Amino acid sequence: MKDMDNLINKEKIEKGNRKAIKFIVMLFLVYIIFSQGNLLMNSVMSTGGSHYDKYLAEHFNYIQGLKNALIKPSVWIIKAFGFYAIHNETDVLIVNGPLLRINYSCLGLGVMSFLAAFVLSFPTGWKETIKMLIFGIFIIYLLNVFRIAGLGLLFGFFQSQRYYFDYHHEIFNVLVYIVVFVMLYNWAKKNTRSISNAHFFFTKSKIE
Repeated sequence: MKDMDNLINKEKIEKGNRKAIKFIVMLFLVYIIFSQGNLLMNSVMSTGGSHYDKYLAEHFNYIQGLKNALIKPSVWIIKAFGFYAIHNETDVLIVNGPLLRINYSCLGLGVMSFLAAFVLSFPTGWKETIKMLIFGIFIIYLLNVFRIAGLGLLFGFFQSQRYYFDYHHEIFNVLVYIVVFVMLYNWAKKNTRSISNAHFFFTKSKIE
């Protein structure tokens, strides 16, 4: 019986090591594909980009679509606090306040790529994977909306803080990454426990 337990433990360790290596390799590869793919598509969709394609830019410009999805609700929030704000495809102007330019780095596609790579590479069921993908990307989107609106309101209420734009921008970025890492940690911990319980039940059934 003791030899059987040792064999089972050894098998579990080896299986765990293989899963860990596979997860790390997949995480790296999927992240590179997503992050570099988005950078390439930004070049394809941007006028003057090195890979600009007019047809794709006019009909499949999801980069601009995400900018619009961030700018419009941010403007609604800013207006709800009593400011008058106008916007175009890339800028939010608060009258008697700051001008915020929404460029590629503001879209959160980098952190979205990391989240998607982590979730898709993690060894768990497809239902949990899909739920976390949708929930995680939606949370990142909401955080970005609040970040843009928050910066606009901060600089609108406190004009002296406009000189420290980069400082506040980085604080918001750090907060977003902290939220995402905590979210992924809790999700991974929960699903690791579920996988371990399922493996224990399966192993026990085989022994019996």
